[in-house]
Amino acid sequence: MPTLLYYLFKYVLIGPFLRLTSRPVVTGLEHFPERGAALLVGNHQSVADWLFTPLLLPRRVTFLAKSDYFTGTGIRGMLSRWFFAGSGQHPIDRTNADAAQAALDAGLEVLSSGEILCIYPEGTRSPDGRLYRGKTGPARLALRAGAPIIPVGVVGTSEYVRRLAKFRLGRRSEVRVMLGDPLDLAPWAGRAGDRAAEREITDEIMRRIQALTGQEYVHDIYGAEMKKRYDAARESGRNLLDQPIEGQR
Repeated sequence: MPTLLYYLFKYVLIGPFLRLTSRPVVTGLEHFPERGAALLVGNHQSVADWLFTPLLLPRRVTFLAKSDYFTGTGIRGMLSRWFFAGSGQHPIDRTNADAAQAALDAGLEVLSSGEILCIYPEGTRSPDGRLYRGKTGPARLALRAGAPIIPVGVVGTSEYVRRLAKFRLGRRSEVRVMLGDPLDLAPWAGRAGDRAAEREITDEIMRRIQALTGQEYVHDIYGAEMKKRYDAARESGRNLLDQPIEGQR
């Protein structure tokens, strides 16, 4: 049933609406495998990222989705819950002490089945449109699974969501999904479990994502930490966007 619902969403329910209300474009499909497992690793700017990426790719894409997507309220929460639960995505409870291992196990299960898995290494949506330091989970997973890593850059989803929320659909905004060259893991062969190798791979894949999207890359701060800084700044009446980020001057 989940597979059936996935294609029902893509071709009948959600896909036509996305195409009607936006101008979706995909580039780099020559890097996308026709068969076999692959790990897509991309930036995360909007809740719409996980709609447009599978819409524009020819094979089913599975996400390791945080459990919040299955428990949201309102129209957005309902659509999120309906899509993720109905299409067989994997919920991950990030507040659980075993969350990292659970995510790794779920990812290995997907890749060992020869499927396509998509992960956002920033771990959260960007709070300001910049690209933040990647977590090493995707690299750890790729090394253990022996699956190729394909960088993915998505731009335009934040603007799309803003226009949709304000019912400004007269001029359709472009949403672009860009696939880059697969990362050759040969230099790190035999180093599964090596934290230094995982960090090297992660930093390289983040640089490749940045090259695709053109985002400003904040390489030494995690997105979740930056969100906390924004929350603290709002409480004190400061605007962090007017100030240089530590380490990025």
